[in-house]
Amino acid sequence: MFVCIGDNIYFYLMKNDVIRLLPDSVANQIAAGEVIQRPASVVKELVENAVDAGATSIKVILRDAGRTLIQVVDNGSGMSETDSRLAFERHSTSKIKAAADLFDLHTMGFRGEALASIAAVSQVELRTRRADDVVGTRLLISGSKVESQEPDGCAAGSNMMVKNLFFNVPARRKFLKKDAVELSNIMHEFERLALVNPGIELTIIHNDTVLHQLMPGSLKQRIGQLFGKSVEQQLLPVETATTLVRISGFIGRPDGARKRNSLQYFFVNGRNMLHPYFRKAVINCYENLISQEVQPNYFINFDVDPSTIDVNIHPTKNEIKFENEQSIWQILEAAVRESLGKFNVAPAMDFSVDDIPEIPVFAPNAVPSLDLGMTDPGYNPFMPETAISQERHPSPGSARPSSLNRRQESQSASFSDWDKLYSRWNSEGSPKQDLHMTSDCGDPEPQDQELFENGSESIVDTPSVLQFKGKYIFSPARSGLMIIDQHRAHVRVLYESIFKTISGGEVPTQNLIFPEMLTLTPAQEVFLDSVVDQLCEMGFDIASLGGGSWSINGVPAIVGNGNPVEMLLSIVNGLEETGNSAENDLKSRVALSLARSQAIRRGQILTPEEMEKLMSDLFALPTPTYTPDGQLIVKIIDTDTLLRAF
Repeated sequence: MFVCIGDNIYFYLMKNDVIRLLPDSVANQIAAGEVIQRPASVVKELVENAVDAGATSIKVILRDAGRTLIQVVDNGSGMSETDSRLAFERHSTSKIKAAADLFDLHTMGFRGEALASIAAVSQVELRTRRADDVVGTRLLISGSKVESQEPDGCAAGSNMMVKNLFFNVPARRKFLKKDAVELSNIMHEFERLALVNPGIELTIIHNDTVLHQLMPGSLKQRIGQLFGKSVEQQLLPVETATTLVRISGFIGRPDGARKRNSLQYFFVNGRNMLHPYFRKAVINCYENLISQEVQPNYFINFDVDPSTIDVNIHPTKNEIKFENEQSIWQILEAAVRESLGKFNVAPAMDFSVDDIPEIPVFAPNAVPSLDLGMTDPGYNPFMPETAISQERHPSPGSARPSSLNRRQESQSASFSDWDKLYSRWNSEGSPKQDLHMTSDCGDPEPQDQELFENGSESIVDTPSVLQFKGKYIFSPARSGLMIIDQHRAHVRVLYESIFKTISGGEVPTQNLIFPEMLTLTPAQEVFLDSVVDQLCEMGFDIASLGGGSWSINGVPAIVGNGNPVEMLLSIVNGLEETGNSAENDLKSRVALSLARSQAIRRGQILTPEEMEKLMSDLFALPTPTYTPDGQLIVKIIDTDTLLRAF
């Protein structure tokens, strides 16, 4: 109820009213649920505040992956006694003054919610001093409640310590993942911040171990500092400027594309962003340059007029709307294509005959082949079966012509004997009739059937399996035609065998004559550190050399000719994606990695016996249809679909 007394309006909550104003502490915790999701969120907000304060050197110190302590020390402008207290109030900020300022942002933060949200779910200690002040201030806050504020003789800048994150929200703290996972998330956030601020010195320390110490430099140098010289060396510059946008940065060469953990970063006006639409523009440029199984690396920055973008659509400020999105998409695609073409990595003319349509040519003397990418290349679908029979079963003492001679005969015969072709066709009917197939054309003509019955045309048995382009196996099935991916099938077979072996006990180690070197990023190294003892029990012999380098001295004895570096990278990347290092899951991941490294490759030619053996082993398994990671192995095209096609 509203009551007016003079110029004042008073609000009274009646007995039946149900809407109430929430206390600040509760409102802050609600905001924290959106802004502060995990320790990585705290690191992001505090480092961005330090950048906005003009810091040239920022140090991040962590304990227990941020659970116990997240400390950010900077040499920025610092705060006065009053500002340091107001900074923890909701919607208090020095970044904007009016709503119009939202469309002219030049800072990372602007909402004034981050510090209030952090203080609502942790114990905060802030020590800060401006360069011109004699003394600074020390502020203690616990769960949004200010416990003390007093003068302090501290260094210029700010020293923010966030302790016991989610101490007053047990459910949130309980659902934090393992230290390796949370630290990996912090490292990824740190990498994004480092890339958009290459001119700032950045250091991150975890449990007294320096993970990164980055010196100021160019973007290319910063990429090399974060991800290694191998990534830096395969970068191609991208540069274009228009009235709408200026695009700069780097893209990776096609041969540097990755199956997992591709390095894909977009920045707009020095801010990280996620933009699937622009990502599609870049991926389109790599069409026919890389396979569908890998993704290219890119580090691309957009400089646009701040009034043409909206960054205020998501609490994390990673999603951004562009006013001229479609036009920028076209400019981006053109810039990337120009860079790929300029450095001679665009696709050259492809003279491969693997995927061209097959045009049948009459060649009476050519040697047939039932290969679809498996055996003789000279198979002619129009060749009479008598020729096939004679070629497969030559008379005693006759020499089988070489492949080269067969091809020459085929080429010479293709330009002659046309009269023989038509006379044979007219006198004997089609080269081959399947007496067990019926179609709209009706039954075979009596004279054709008589030829087969009298032995004038012999029906030659065909193999029950065929290989297509060295990738797939075709085999008749009860309900139609079965198509098998040979690589995935072998992965499934090997996985079951390897998983059974490593689950049965300690696996013997096979020492390498020459140790292999493995280089990891700090985020990857965190995961390898957490499982190194378990990997040694499974037969690996690996040792850290420091600086992200590891020596692979031995591998499980069950490993064949697989690449040890690729095996371990696959294991580490898988752990980084799922965050699960439980013993049984790790064994499954190791078995899958070893199976992939030893499985037959796509394009490898198999004999009929090898294909039969592979199919036999596959269908002896309880789950032959999918790989352990859910990829389809077997596809059946039913008979009705085949008949409709013809």
